Amino acid sequence: MKVVILAGGFGTRISEESHLKPKPMVEIGGMPILWHIMKIYSHYGLNDFIICCGYKGYYIKEYFANYLLHMSDVTIDLQNSTIETHKNSAEPWRISLVDTGLETGTAGRLQKIKPYLDDTFCMTYGDGVGDVNITALLDTHKKSASHATVTGIDIAARFGSMVIENSKVKKFKEKPRGNNKSLVNGGFFVLEPTIFDFIGSEQEYFENGPLEKLSIGNQLSVYQHEGFWSAMDTLKDQRYLEGLWQSGKAPWKVWT
Repeated sequence: MKVVILAGGFGTRISEESHLKPKPMVEIGGMPILWHIMKIYSHYGLNDFIICCGYKGYYIKEYFANYLLHMSDVTIDLQNSTIETHKNSAEPWRISLVDTGLETGTAGRLQKIKPYLDDTFCMTYGDGVGDVNITALLDTHKKSASHATVTGIDIAARFGSMVIENSKVKKFKEKPRGNNKSLVNGGFFVLEPTIFDFIGSEQEYFENGPLEKLSIGNQLSVYQHEGFWSAMDTLKDQRYLEGLWQSGKAPWKVWT
């Protein structure tokens, strides 16, 4: 099964870092948050990735093009122009890096990689981590017989929330006021190829385009995640995640 990661946004709310690199490449514990997301999926046996690049996409391409060199001990023979690798600790990943444009919406980015997808696939954003049980998520989706399943996160209201009835998403609400908890869109989707029937223009965003249409048609299911989840929207978020990593208690580190 393929895993799509949306990694093309400008990351304006974490501009302290994103003016130099795309937000998915901002580091936690010396590794890009994109790497952490991929390690979560890889833990569950999903190793075939499609990364939707946009803003500073060349940075992501260069990182993975040199990944084997970064993760291995090497002997470089300048006279003979050879590089010999030792102690290779690279991941068993197959990665397709696709340029999906600078101004493209999140739904539009997905539309642009349609030729790469012909079966059920996973998708998530390139800035959120959690100890999401991908196996349980896939099981929930399979049982639902829906076009799509979204992972719902129960956290203090910070994003737009979802109204749930009988394990189906009925509608989306704007950011609620006050301190009440709401179930929010945490990414970690499972999607059927029929999702492309619900995408309009390249400028369309996944949240207020396909997801809205699916919820109206009672075709968007939810997997309720009660564990840890956090998005990295701001420098404060990055420092919070870095602190968890340095403490040795990063909840999203499900791999060994």
